[in-house]
Amino acid sequence: MVQSLTVNLGERSYPIHFGADVAPAVRAEVNALVAAGRKVAIVTDRNLARTQRDALHAMFGEQPMLVLEPGEETKSLAELGRVLDFLAEQRIDRGGALFAAGGGVIGDLAGFAAASYLRGIAFYQVPTTLLSMVDSSVGGKTGINLKAGKNLVGAFHQPRGVFIGTKLLATLPPREFAAGMAEVIKTGLLGDADLFAQLEKAPLTVESPELGAVIRRCCALKAGVVEADEHETAREGGRALLNLGHTFGHAIEQVTGYGHYLHGEAVAIGLAAAVRLSQKLGHVNATEVARVDAVLTAHALPVKLREPLPLGPLMAAMARDKKVRAGALRFVVLKSFGNAATQGAVDPLLAEESFREVGAI
Repeated sequence: MVQSLTVNLGERSYPIHFGADVAPAVRAEVNALVAAGRKVAIVTDRNLARTQRDALHAMFGEQPMLVLEPGEETKSLAELGRVLDFLAEQRIDRGGALFAAGGGVIGDLAGFAAASYLRGIAFYQVPTTLLSMVDSSVGGKTGINLKAGKNLVGAFHQPRGVFIGTKLLATLPPREFAAGMAEVIKTGLLGDADLFAQLEKAPLTVESPELGAVIRRCCALKAGVVEADEHETAREGGRALLNLGHTFGHAIEQVTGYGHYLHGEAVAIGLAAAVRLSQKLGHVNATEVARVDAVLTAHALPVKLREPLPLGPLMAAMARDKKVRAGALRFVVLKSFGNAATQGAVDPLLAEESFREVGAI
């Protein structure tokens, strides 16, 4: 049975559909578009094309599909060009629609292509990883990476619909599931203390009966944040809170070249660093830092770098973060479990100490 919630953004509002198997719902949407004379195209990655071939066929039939290589390196200018050329080759017009079937990389890349092609066409998210289900598929942030930093090029382009089917997680590698749990843990820390407490009691797994409810809970919280601050323009708090752990995490990804750590793994280390910074700022205590480390570890996530990274390049990467305003970096800090805040004017030495405590040198 498929259930839905709505992201309320006026004329840009859209539904998020939840169920074990959403293939019939996706196929119904595709058929309705085609029946209305609108062309449809799909972008996915090679891993999904191999492990979920039947599901892809059930959702999209014989509609044209571009299969890209998996991995963060695909979020590049070169691959954006491939998607745009694909749309042109299929003669997609302004009435056409692009479906992004895959994880966060595919969703971000295809969404940005949809925002750019013909100055904007409709697109739909069909997330197939836990991370993309609870985070990147909702909210309309699309984009690609540059050598200078992560997600530095992109657009706000809301999907027309999101289809979240937990059955698709059956073939997800354990490491990828764990990476998604970093965003679930982040959600508990920034706005749902009860969820964090639930994760402390027992680790969430792909077999957990409450998995679907947890995914919906994360999406509902993110939808509320996006509704209040769609374009991340709030002077304090707002949508920036969703980046808890990401200022540190994105720096790790950039310095290691986007291939060494999965996004969720870098975010997990970033959460460990962010809670340490929060302790140095007097918001949380050592016991709470240990609790965050314990939950991350229980979900097979790292709390320290696998090998030391030089502090200089990490801090330089931070300085290029999107949350920099007027040359000053803002951090998302934990005031208490379930309560995060943005904070500027943070002594860089405190950030450096926090990075050192998770393995920087």
